[in-house]
Amino acid sequence: MKSNIEERACDLAVYIIESNATVRAAAKEFGISKSTVHKDLSERLQQFNKPLYLQVKEVLEKNKAERHIRGGIATRIKYKGE
Repeated sequence: MKSNIEERACDLAVYIIESNATVRAAAKEFGISKSTVHKDLSERLQQFNKPLYLQVKEVLEKNKAERHIRGGIATRIKYKGE
């Protein structure tokens, strides 16, 4: 079981790094919850693959900084139908 969790965390990290995906998009792609993705990447990955953790952390921080912009775009599309 432990190796499956480690493998999943690495797969999630690689997916997010390669596609600049959000936690929500990664969760949808892998069929797991957002909280599981976040826990895998922020806690579990850091314990056994520090270099990969540092790479994915950069992408997640960039996504967090941009999320208010994506939210505004989604709201505009919802109400204006653009």
